[in-house]
Amino acid sequence: MYQQIAANKRRSVLLIAVIILVAIGLGYLFSVTSDFGPSILVLALLFAVGTTIGSWWAGDKVVLFTAAAKPIKKEDDLELYRIIENIAITAGLPMPRIYRIDDRTMNAFATGRDPEHASIAITTGLRNALEKPELEGVIAHELSHIKNFDTRFLMLTVILVGFVALLSDFFVRSQFFRGGNRRERGGALLLVGIVLAVLAPLFTKLIQLAVSRKREFLADASGALLTRYPQGLADALKKIATVSPPATRANKATASLYFTNPFGERRRSFSSFFSTHPPIQERIAALESMTAPL
Repeated sequence: MYQQIAANKRRSVLLIAVIILVAIGLGYLFSVTSDFGPSILVLALLFAVGTTIGSWWAGDKVVLFTAAAKPIKKEDDLELYRIIENIAITAGLPMPRIYRIDDRTMNAFATGRDPEHASIAITTGLRNALEKPELEGVIAHELSHIKNFDTRFLMLTVILVGFVALLSDFFVRSQFFRGGNRRERGGALLLVGIVLAVLAPLFTKLIQLAVSRKREFLADASGALLTRYPQGLADALKKIATVSPPATRANKATASLYFTNPFGERRRSFSSFFSTHPPIQERIAALESMTAPL
């Protein structure tokens, strides 16, 4: 299991590095083939930094508001509070804030910029349908996202992908809608820049989704370490795959935060590359391959 966790971390860092390299390459081509020069890169960077700061301080509040999540107190659900408290202690984490989402779908998510400002939101459908070992598995998975700083990591990928999309849009507009002497700047280099500008947003979006899927495998493995019972999490996934109704509160912008894809499974085809989560059956198989005791 430790090897699986280490491998997922390496793959995630590698994917982020690829996005950064794409952004650097696109920025370089933009600066040498346009009239704007380095100034447009400065403006794009300022926009990216401003977006990052806003997401850093208020991103979790926006996510919770979008999901219509309501805070609950200890006395509202003592058993749930105790489960989260015990697993948080095991993980060496401070107690997160707990939210409830009035939705029959079976799902949950964690958010927050760091463990000291973390929150866990759980749908009423998940709370009512799972047995205690299954619920512990889901909670351990979400606390693992917090412990592994996945919420911060995924926010970074969103900013990088947005930055690449912004550069691409500026580049294409400057070449196709701006007059002047663009033909004098080198046809081959300009052609490469245009092709990269068109493909880069799609390419980096696919990488972002791949990062999200890798982090789900990592949180599954880390959660199994916390509970010492991988089967509990596997049983929760089986139940969700079988009886969970469609989500009514989720949206595409926050889909990657959820325990499972709130819009349902994608069939094994090219479209699966655009999924925020790995297939549930693959997650179940990975968990059931883990031997106990851990």
